[in-house]
Amino acid sequence: MQDLLFVLGLGLFVLGLLTGLVVPRMRNPRMAVASHMQGMTNGPFLVVVGLLWPHVELPHAWEVVVVVLLAYGAYANWLATQLAALWGSGHKHAPLATGDHRASPARERAVELLLVTLAPAMLVGTVVLAVGVLR
Repeated sequence: MQDLLFVLGLGLFVLGLLTGLVVPRMRNPRMAVASHMQGMTNGPFLVVVGLLWPHVELPHAWEVVVVVLLAYGAYANWLATQLAALWGSGHKHAPLATGDHRASPARERAVELLLVTLAPAMLVGTVVLAVGVLR
């Protein structure tokens, strides 16, 4: 699990770096900066979780749950803001960053789905991780 977390974290960090290179080319550059920052912060977060992993004492099934939830939340955060940057969507949850940009209802729903599901995934994953570290 530790190696997987390292790979996932570094991969997301690279996605954040690449996103930073294309900010001016996006339909909504402000959301592209948000996507860049998600990769630059959530990638290292996954690496830190990997560094904590030797101190986690959970049944294997719960370890898998933690990794899946945290990886999903971190990548969904990058993806949601990346799609919002490409499509000009995300008005419901980020009206200041979206500004006057609007996308089709389907694209708005896709971004909204990612945004509303990543928060509980990150919260539950982090709480279970903390329980596993504090055991």
